[in-house]
Amino acid sequence: MNITDWDQAYQQNFTPWDKGMPSPPLAEWLSRNKLTGRVLVPGCGVGHDVAHLVAQGIDAYGLDIAETAIQRAKERYPQLAERFVLGDLFEYRGKFDAIIEHTCLCALPPEWRERYRDTVASLLTSGGLLTGVFFINPEMDPGETGPPFGISVDDMTTLFAPSFDLIESYVPTSAFPGRDGRECVRVMRRK
Repeated sequence: MNITDWDQAYQQNFTPWDKGMPSPPLAEWLSRNKLTGRVLVPGCGVGHDVAHLVAQGIDAYGLDIAETAIQRAKERYPQLAERFVLGDLFEYRGKFDAIIEHTCLCALPPEWRERYRDTVASLLTSGGLLTGVFFINPEMDPGETGPPFGISVDDMTTLFAPSFDLIESYVPTSAFPGRDGRECVRVMRRK
């Protein structure tokens, strides 16, 4: 299924990206690093990463364009309901000290990547962090073109270099089953 309507995907329960828990590479990174300030999770889905961040004492908020995803996030995590916002990343306004990326960039058409970079940079305070779990080699069915749209490590470097300084980049040792070696954790600081 080539997804073009994210809300429809949630309504039809076609959400293979939702594994029912926070991203293992993100949880692993957070076990070694501390985030402070306001944090945004764009494309938060049903909110697992947001809930994990808040449980770590982080002032995190989730944003998603799919109304059904936001409704489910509020139902699943009612104590965090006010932290889930329905909205379009490219129209959203606010300032954050960090952005946590997990499956948002790979959901967008590759021709939107510079727009994504510029948008997240505009949402970050000067020196703010973009920490992401990026698909470098997503599993695709024969003939499937995406999403997800993978991005190579070299292409990530080129994409983000105008707006961000690279702090850390590695292939994580923890992953959802079947994603071993197919993701890259990157930490970048807004220039």
